[in-house]
Amino acid sequence: MEFKEARTQFDNKKLYEYCVALANEGGGHLLLGVTNKRPRKVVGSQAFNDPVAMAAKLFEMVGFRVDIEEVQHPDGRVVVFHIPSRPRGTAYHLDGKYQMRSGEELQPMSEDQLRRIFAEGGPDWSQEYSKTGLDGQQVVELLDTQAFFELMRRPYPTDRAGVLSALADERLIDMGNGSYSIRRIGALLLAKRLSDFDDLARKALRLVVYNENSKLDTRLDETVAKGYAVGFQEIMRLIMGMLPQKEQIVDALRKEVQLVPEAAIREVVANAMIHQDFSVKGASIMVEVYTNRVEISNPGEPLVPVERFIDGYQSRNERIADVMRRMRICEEKSSGIDRLVHTAEVHRLPAPVFRADFKRTSVVIFGPRSFEDMDRADRVRACYQHCSLKWVMSEHMTNQTLRERFSLPEAKAATVSQVIAAALEAGLIKLDETSKGSRKFARYQPFWA
Repeated sequence: MEFKEARTQFDNKKLYEYCVALANEGGGHLLLGVTNKRPRKVVGSQAFNDPVAMAAKLFEMVGFRVDIEEVQHPDGRVVVFHIPSRPRGTAYHLDGKYQMRSGEELQPMSEDQLRRIFAEGGPDWSQEYSKTGLDGQQVVELLDTQAFFELMRRPYPTDRAGVLSALADERLIDMGNGSYSIRRIGALLLAKRLSDFDDLARKALRLVVYNENSKLDTRLDETVAKGYAVGFQEIMRLIMGMLPQKEQIVDALRKEVQLVPEAAIREVVANAMIHQDFSVKGASIMVEVYTNRVEISNPGEPLVPVERFIDGYQSRNERIADVMRRMRICEEKSSGIDRLVHTAEVHRLPAPVFRADFKRTSVVIFGPRSFEDMDRADRVRACYQHCSLKWVMSEHMTNQTLRERFSLPEAKAATVSQVIAAALEAGLIKLDETSKGSRKFARYQPFWA
């Protein structure tokens, strides 16, 4: 939904552009006569007094039908444009420009998004063949079938025919005309060496370890050869073995503690495998370890806005997600990011950063940092994520819960109130309408609740 005041008029070209942008996003509604700032208020609009003529003009200009409705509200007339979704595999344009929304503004659609839309009508990348014309022996030499049955918690068949039949039942390979073909999904998950598959060699996970907090001094640059599923435990061991450690006193005993908990790394690496955009060529999953943080990135821009990672979920590669869920590598129920944020809170780490970079999605997990060492952005981000996490758990954030998240005593209530005020000012959270009384006991919701 898009709201515009448009008290007296609204630019025709801007209307066409918004109709194209909303259609490209799956359809929606444009409302004129309503403020676009929260709390939204009806102010009334005199624009487009002849909806029938405007609907005809819209069809002529954008090439699809937009229904226009007039709503007589006590505070003024509201004009509602009901915009349909684009057809599957098609993106609408206006004068050659493919439009999309970015906040309250319009901008050209990115190459990554256009490629994804145009690919909708084509075959699933992961279901296409990576190798064909193989015999049964070649299949078991290329794929780690032993690990497949262990991950699926199934007994290993007594003969090779049973092994190949099980892989075919999972649609990881195909049998026909006296030979076998390995689908990309089968190779991607089960390959003993991804380099054996020409079209998948660049999809192998790459681990880079730096000696400092910048990329200037590289200590290790290694590519993991195995497929994602059969090599997942090895990937995790390798990453955790490269993390900086520090010494802590636990129950009067010295103990080595790693920079970031394994649970946090595991969730993000699994997400990167599942949600990457395989159409982006020459790019792989990257795990970069610095002395104060870990950055994990995957090819492709996210399908869900980064600020909605906690409550939103849309799988880019459903078949891969399904198989990896049954192998207990991921849960496929939108809990990975929730668990990451929860882990950061339990271990009193700074809130992770989620970024949509150019053709990449990145997650930054920080090592320990005290509240005093966090800057304003760190604190506000932690406040928003804590509020969102509480909301998806059917709870509310309060001054007390945020103090507990930061491990601060009650004497710091005023300091935490300043963090909450900053998050309110940034539009990331809002006051619960049912909340009454002192701000110290007020309840808050994320902006999208």
